[in-house]
Amino acid sequence: MALTRHNDAYRIKMNQKEGYCIMPKTITLRLSDEDFQLFQAFAKSENRTLANTIETLALKQIEEELFADEFEMEEILENKHLLERLKTGSSEAKRMKGRFVD
Repeated sequence: MALTRHNDAYRIKMNQKEGYCIMPKTITLRLSDEDFQLFQAFAKSENRTLANTIETLALKQIEEELFADEFEMEEILENKHLLERLKTGSSEAKRMKGRFVD
């Protein structure tokens, strides 16, 4: 797992080893006719394929939910107390000290 910066958002790359390429996966998605028409209209307005539209929108939503944007990251990096606690927690996790809290 590595922390990287991409498109002004911090991302965590998981399950990717150096030199290891993960092949694209095909999925089946069940949509109501109404939702299908909505996606198709959006795809057409953006000059995208339906598959590319769904993938792009899903990834954008994940990025917004899981990753800190540049303003959040700036706030985190300016909080010295938080950074110290994160370093301590990371160090303790590496030594398998402590416990997980639900």
